[in-house]
Amino acid sequence: MDAEAPRILHVDMDAFYASVEERDDPSLAGKPLVVGGPAEGRGVVSSASYAAREFGVHNAMPTAQAARLCPGLVVVAPDFERYTAASREIMQVFRSYTPLVEPLSLDEAFLDVTGCERLFGDAVEIGRAIKRDILKRTGLVASVGVAPSKFVAKLASDLDKPDGFRVIQADEVREVLDPLPVRKIFGVGERTAKRLERLGVHTVRDLADRDRDEVLREFGATGAWIHDLAHGIDPRRVNPRREERSISMERTFPEDVRDREELRRRLLEFAEELAYRLRDAGLRGRTVTLKARFWNFKTITRTHTLDFPTSLGPRLYATARELLGRVPATEPLRLIGLQVSGLQDVHTPLQNELFGVDAGARQAGDARDERLRKAAPALDELRRKYGRDTVRPASLLGHGASVGRDGAAEAPRPELGEASGA
Repeated sequence: MDAEAPRILHVDMDAFYASVEERDDPSLAGKPLVVGGPAEGRGVVSSASYAAREFGVHNAMPTAQAARLCPGLVVVAPDFERYTAASREIMQVFRSYTPLVEPLSLDEAFLDVTGCERLFGDAVEIGRAIKRDILKRTGLVASVGVAPSKFVAKLASDLDKPDGFRVIQADEVREVLDPLPVRKIFGVGERTAKRLERLGVHTVRDLADRDRDEVLREFGATGAWIHDLAHGIDPRRVNPRREERSISMERTFPEDVRDREELRRRLLEFAEELAYRLRDAGLRGRTVTLKARFWNFKTITRTHTLDFPTSLGPRLYATARELLGRVPATEPLRLIGLQVSGLQDVHTPLQNELFGVDAGARQAGDARDERLRKAAPALDELRRKYGRDTVRPASLLGHGASVGRDGAAEAPRPELGEASGA
């Protein structure tokens, strides 16, 4: 393959959650549809169909606002089990062409197809084949960008959505980048964009024309990064072993909650779900963080690092419960969330602590954890086969469906640093 030829693909599913819903319920096809929480409460749009987007509806918008913008809007509660199953099929398609696949979320990934041309053709042929295979295997539509670098490939996949396919050759990068708003550069958020605009930088070309040292002085290391991207320079490689930094879930309540027992039940749901996802991904985590947002939007976090990493729900819940006890109980909560970070592969050897861990307590804890670890695979298999709600803690029975199906909780996906347009 020519060294200058594009070899990086960015594949992004179009309106992923909404598209899965339309596929599984054909009566929804073509209707303005959002996946998210109910408009009557504090639900948020997780995914909007393109029919809904024509009315100005977009992801992360309050569902109530979306309903005002779009008469006849159909709101569907999310079903992350089905989205995850579809994602696995899509990732299998990717890996049938190259082992160099770097997932960014359930519905998008980078691929490096260097060295695959003898089997499947060049990057353009592979990109078209992947689109066809995804559609044939899942009934879902993907947009594909093909370019010399990750940044430009991701940009390319977004240019012709939906059902897009854009190839940007090395000698076309400047032509494509120059007229784009500076906000299109990865790493330029709202605050940075406003600072750039005050300096007279509105387009990528404006930024590229600035002296690099000047941008570096103004924005530090971020300045060097965004200046390079403005020139199409992105040395990052596709990393199939990219580390997941954390997984999390949170819930905005329809009404503020003061009842501590209700909050503990919610945390128990989160802990069990996150533990299942850790085990499913072959990971365990060491740091547990509780997020609490009060009625007045004041938000606090409480964090505890375990002596040893875990993927067991009871251990996560015990820590979450202790953290909740450190949150003032004088005011009701609007939102509560749980995050597990410090993730590592389950095959990573555990390092024993020299001091600070009582030997007797450690042995008792090990015995309890060992019983839970032995039971977990069988219980997980039941969940995979019959659904998440097949196995639930007894204390949650009679308290409604599990989190992730109520439309108000966020997907507990890895935070990988690049947002998805689900």
